[in-house]
Amino acid sequence: MNVTTVLDTLAVFLWLLFLGLIVLAIVRASRGRSAKALGIAVLVTGLSAVIISVISAGLVFIQPEERGVVISAIAPKGYREQALQPGLSWIVPFFETVKTYPIYRQTYTMSVSMGEGQVVGDDSILARTADGQEVSIDASVLFAIDPNRVVDIQITWQDRYMNDLVRPLARGVIRDVIAQYGIQDVYSTKRTEMTQKITDILSQKLGDDGLLMSAFVLRNISFSPEYAASVEQKQIAEQLAQQARYVVEQRRQEAEQARQVAQGSADAVVIRAQGEADARLIQADAEAKALEKIAQALAERPELLQYNFILKMSPGVQTIFLPNDVPYLFPLPTGGASTVPSLNELVPTPLPTPEPLPTPTATP
Repeated sequence: MNVTTVLDTLAVFLWLLFLGLIVLAIVRASRGRSAKALGIAVLVTGLSAVIISVISAGLVFIQPEERGVVISAIAPKGYREQALQPGLSWIVPFFETVKTYPIYRQTYTMSVSMGEGQVVGDDSILARTADGQEVSIDASVLFAIDPNRVVDIQITWQDRYMNDLVRPLARGVIRDVIAQYGIQDVYSTKRTEMTQKITDILSQKLGDDGLLMSAFVLRNISFSPEYAASVEQKQIAEQLAQQARYVVEQRRQEAEQARQVAQGSADAVVIRAQGEADARLIQADAEAKALEKIAQALAERPELLQYNFILKMSPGVQTIFLPNDVPYLFPLPTGGASTVPSLNELVPTPLPTPEPLPTPTATP
């Protein structure tokens, strides 16, 4: 409760008391009683009521979220050029009045849903796109009165700025911008760009009339039932096509994987065959070298062949008895005892040991 409210209440109370005292004085006078004391009380009360009423009429309290426009009967233009700021202000009683305007943020909503917008019922915006499709737009405009132009609002629009300025201006700008885009741009790729363009144009136009726009909200875009059905069918077709592409890609990957497995198996077979061939070549080369050394040893010592023959016949035989008519396998020494030559005499040097064959390795 501010000071002006207290003064107004006090003034009402004094005026009621003043009227009550007058009635009481009349009643006492009609009964022949003295009403002199009541007359003084009536005079004091009436004078106090007048003073309090004048003071109450001259004091104006402006809330922090408001600005006041003074309508004056004594000002040359009929109003004060400067708006009243928050706090207590004094005006000329009975010659000036104050009209307050809010400077806080306000919202004007246009929606198809009942109860969401300022207008009861369907208040959505019907617009046509560049390719002739009809769309329904739900939108909200967030704005505030410019504190420095409250007087201009009073002169131009008064309390009609919401319905006569914000509403028609927003609907017109939205229709104009929607008409610049195709239907696919409206609901997909260009929606953000379209919203920003509406915000820029609407902000400029509202600013010219003393309103500060803070935001434009594109709440919803609805299409005709026929176009909505066609969009749904298109989305279903795109999903099916995407699924088919996925299946084809999966089959291609599986075929590629099978090809790589087959290629790996073939490479492994080739590598294994190459390894076996290399091993055979190495083994053959080793055997050839061994045979060459054996042949060289036999050429130098032919008796080794007979010695190996004996070893193959019986590795455990150390003495051989032969019939008289069988020639000796070894030549008997001349001019001495008829004994078989010793092993050291036959093979004075050990046979060369063949080099071990290298083990072939297959590269996977």
